[in-house]
Amino acid sequence: MKRAVLLACAVGAAAFAATIAQQGEAAARPAAKAARAQDWTRVVRPTTAGGFVMGNPNARVKLVEYGSMTCPHCRAFDAEGVPHLLDYVKSGQVSWEFRNYVRDAFDISAALIARCNGAASFFPLTRAIFNEQANWEAKIQAAPDGELEAIQKLPPNREFLALARLAGLQQLASAHGVQASKSTRCLIDEGAAKRLAEMDDQATTQYPDFAGTPTFLIDGKMLETTATWDALEPQLKAAVGNHG
Repeated sequence: MKRAVLLACAVGAAAFAATIAQQGEAAARPAAKAARAQDWTRVVRPTTAGGFVMGNPNARVKLVEYGSMTCPHCRAFDAEGVPHLLDYVKSGQVSWEFRNYVRDAFDISAALIARCNGAASFFPLTRAIFNEQANWEAKIQAAPDGELEAIQKLPPNREFLALARLAGLQQLASAHGVQASKSTRCLIDEGAAKRLAEMDDQATTQYPDFAGTPTFLIDGKMLETTATWDALEPQLKAAVGNHG
C-alpha cells in the first residue's frame, strides 16, 4: 500500500513537472517571437559624437553616415539607399548613425530644424528635408538679392531663423509635430549651432581624408569612394558576414 502511494506520488510529481515545463515553454515562445519580431528602426537615441543612431544597441555592425542637408548626393542616397538600409537596421544586424556635417548657413538652418525635437523625430524630419530639398532650396534661390543680403547681415542665430522661414522649413517641421514656437527656439539657439560646427571639426580632425558628404564609416573605418548604395551595400554585406 505504502509503495503504491509513493508510486502514485512520483507519477503525479512527474506529471506536475511536465505541466510546468510545458507552461514555461509556452510562456517563452511569445517572448522569443517578440524578440525576433523587434523592429529596431523604432529605437533611436542620441550619441556622444552628436549624431543620432537608429537600431539595436548591440548590432554587430555599426554604420555611420556624415550627411549634409544641402548635399544632392546625400539626398540621392536617402531616396535610393535608405529604404534598403532600413531592412538591415530592422533586423538588428546593423545600426545606423547619422551625423550632421554643415557646409553653410542654409545647411545649419536645416540641420537645426531636423535636430530640434531630438531622437523622437530626427530621422523622419531629416528624410522629409531631403525629400523636399529641391523645393526649399528653390524658395531661397527665388528670393530677391536684396532680401538675401539683408538676411546674411543678421547675427548668425537670426540669420538661421530667417532662412528657415524663407525656405518653409518651419512648416515642414510643424507637419512632423514640431510647432513653430519650438523650432524658433531651436533656430536661435547659439549653443546648438556651435555644436554643429564642432561636429564638422571633429570629422575633419578624426578623419584627415574626409572629402565631403556623404561619407560612411563601418565599425569606425572610413570607406573610400563610397557615396551610393551600390557602392555601400557590398561592404555592408561583407561586414555582416564577417560577424556571422
